[in-house]
Amino acid sequence: MKQFLSAADVTDIPALIRSAQDYKAEPYRHASLGKGARIGCLFLNPSLRTRLSTQVAAQQLGMEAIMFNVGAEGWALEFTDGAIMNGTTVEHVKDAAPILGMYFDILAIRTFPSLKDREEDYSERYITQFVKYAGIPVVSLESATLHPLQSLADLVTITEHFREPRRPKVVLTWAPHVKALPQCVSNSFAQWVNAWGAADFVITHPEGYELKEEFTKGATITHDQDAALRDADFIYVKNWSSYEQYGQLLSTDESWMLTLEKLKATNDALVMHCLPVRRNVELSDEVLDSPHSIVTQQAGNRVWAAQAVLSEILQNRKK
Repeated sequence: MKQFLSAADVTDIPALIRSAQDYKAEPYRHASLGKGARIGCLFLNPSLRTRLSTQVAAQQLGMEAIMFNVGAEGWALEFTDGAIMNGTTVEHVKDAAPILGMYFDILAIRTFPSLKDREEDYSERYITQFVKYAGIPVVSLESATLHPLQSLADLVTITEHFREPRRPKVVLTWAPHVKALPQCVSNSFAQWVNAWGAADFVITHPEGYELKEEFTKGATITHDQDAALRDADFIYVKNWSSYEQYGQLLSTDESWMLTLEKLKATNDALVMHCLPVRRNVELSDEVLDSPHSIVTQQAGNRVWAAQAVLSEILQNRKK
């Protein structure tokens, strides 16, 4: 693995899941693998779990991890090639990224979509400009359209809990929210589950919330949440805004919030969410605080997902 931006960068997803599980069982099994190496983590937007889990993972591999909040601590960056920089941006990424490539061995970037210009967001211009100019491996800590470290942790969590010889039924369900959210987590989860190919995958949402087919192709898609939840083994709850009517909040239908009553139709399903979660809006207290919820374990697995990815990149770098 030379970079980690999406599921397409992984040649063997089950092997990467096993690597994460191995690190969970023995966190310091490769404590000197990253000795003498540095990872620079650049945040263009806030983070809690992604930031801390990546830092812990890097340190357990012997790497030095340096965190930098671009907006608050650095110059405003320009990402457009050929830009006339007579506005608010001070430094071009083509000047900044090569320097960062000299300071670090791996560069990790977290950015968010504007939810205003679909073409701009889905071009992934911010993260691809770092890839283009840094000259070192780049890891996505979430981009405008995808969140691969979260998705890897999600698959690790599902694998830990499902031991039956049959395929699990995994459902991604839209949930109401007070504001429009990106499609990143939902796109990414769909992409990874489809690429993994080890589950019967259903996506359910109100009309108008269809995700880009590039990510959902292979899944069953329905607007009937009750039918989707029937016999489910895992339910991933997430809000996202409209892709077609880009960034719009088309519905706040409270009936889509997952409750214990809805779980009665499932196969005693376990419930997942990437966090942070708006309690009693996206998910009810009764579900989050019940034995059905595995959101805490899911978040804990972010460390092992990051460690597996960084380990793979470090090993490839030494070849």
